[in-house]
Amino acid sequence: MALKTEWTTPPSDYTIFVPAGWFQLPLDPKERDRGIIALADRQFTGIDHAPVLKERLMRDLQKQAKAAHRAGGVELYISLLTVRGLPLASSLLVSLLPEGWPGCRTAHDLVRRFGEIGRRAEVSRLEAAGDAVREQHTEAADPERQMGNTLATTTVIYNVPVPASRKWLTLTFSTPMESLAPKMVELFDTVAGTLHWE
Repeated sequence: MALKTEWTTPPSDYTIFVPAGWFQLPLDPKERDRGIIALADRQFTGIDHAPVLKERLMRDLQKQAKAAHRAGGVELYISLLTVRGLPLASSLLVSLLPEGWPGCRTAHDLVRRFGEIGRRAEVSRLEAAGDAVREQHTEAADPERQMGNTLATTTVIYNVPVPASRKWLTLTFSTPMESLAPKMVELFDTVAGTLHWE
């Protein structure tokens, strides 16, 4: 794949590589329910005595997927990886902001804007996709909003300007794995680094 440093027309698409074991949940309303059923069936394979838990998972996923789609989400990946029986809970939401950030055409513009409103961010270089605005923060648990999670959640966000357009692509990674957060953040940074334009 030939990489362009100067784009005269917007790219037609993007590609990002996620670890094997991450499930892609479609956010398009026409495909969403089928994806949620497939994920719930996969997670509850061989477990016939937990229909209430399965139903709750499906309801929570439906709510999260609808909210993500309304916010411009185009892809949602959920980690199904486990290490010694411990789930490595994490997710990646890819969103497209068609109108972008008004007045911000570059990552440096957006970092300056964030600084004006008190948001801490830095410019990071994604080798194949160009400059991005990287934010990282940790927030206290919110079981109502986070599907019962009772641990602090670490979130890493990459805002990437789409070349030759006003659009921005946003990669939002999160994990409630408090004790493993530094390693999970390394993984998120690696995944973000695979982003490239087609």
